[in-house]
Amino acid sequence: MIRPRDRASADGLLPRMEARPRKDGLTTFRFHPLGGKPINLGTDRAEAIRKVLDMNGRARDDGTVGQLWRLYQESPQWKRLAPSTQRLYGELWASLAKGWEGGVVAAIRPADVARWLRVARADAPVVANREVAVLSNLFNLAVERGEIERNPCREVRRNPEDPRTRLVEKGELEAFAAWALKRGDSATVLVSMAEFAALTGNRRAEFRTLHWPQVDEEIIRLTRAKQRGNREKRELVAVSEALRAVLERVKAMGEHNAMGPVFRAPRTGNPYTEAGFKAMWNRLMAAALTEKVIEQRFTFHDLRAHYTTYFKLKFGALPELHADPATTAGVYERSREVRRKSL
Repeated sequence: MIRPRDRASADGLLPRMEARPRKDGLTTFRFHPLGGKPINLGTDRAEAIRKVLDMNGRARDDGTVGQLWRLYQESPQWKRLAPSTQRLYGELWASLAKGWEGGVVAAIRPADVARWLRVARADAPVVANREVAVLSNLFNLAVERGEIERNPCREVRRNPEDPRTRLVEKGELEAFAAWALKRGDSATVLVSMAEFAALTGNRRAEFRTLHWPQVDEEIIRLTRAKQRGNREKRELVAVSEALRAVLERVKAMGEHNAMGPVFRAPRTGNPYTEAGFKAMWNRLMAAALTEKVIEQRFTFHDLRAHYTTYFKLKFGALPELHADPATTAGVYERSREVRRKSL
């Protein structure tokens, strides 16, 4: 009697591999070498594929997610990413590698992705979503290379995310700034950066390395961090009286260099590195909570929402911050009251 062909269990196997379903519900995998007898590989799909890779004399990580990560970093898709995005993906991969680096690509199923989202990373569901986004890019590459037919990440729903609603009130920010300005030069630079973000709505990546030649009496020239395609979008930010006061403060801190950075670290005179800024900002925020200057922590990115919310309150329209106006309205506009006219 001819054994019925089982396409489901054979899906994703390497060439000359065979899947043989058993009565007990398990599946035995075999490999058919050229001119030789079939070799039993056991019932573990991933281990069976690894054995075949070893027998074929390929590199130890061939066919693994770890290899995909290496290839992805050499791909045109990676080179099109902004440096800040590349750094973020690297941080996410550092976490992913612990569970995925040695995984055999052809053996990974949507259930494995779902298990990572719901079980392995249950304590950090939002971060897990970002990690799976990185995995999805790797599996897209595997599809292009012909290693798999479908991207398993696309068949799994992400964890639900609630948008942030934290609004940094104007009076709260003013009290925080007045307190921080008494804590020395480093805190002065940090809070000046915070006020810059709250007054302009710019991302930190857009002004962390801002230099004085980009600033004049009327205009600050910046480049939008998230670009689409080859079109670079410049931003010309008008200097208000409040913003001028912030700029004059950092200029008066001593050792001013007309060609140097606007927001310079006191010890080095250079702009803060991203890691250095995060460490110093978290330390300043912790001190503010301890001394009850603020009642609730806020992120630096919340200051972008502060700008959007107060801009609409003052001018009656949303600022042009994002390529998609709906994102500006849904993510950054955090008004707690709606004002409208009656008939």
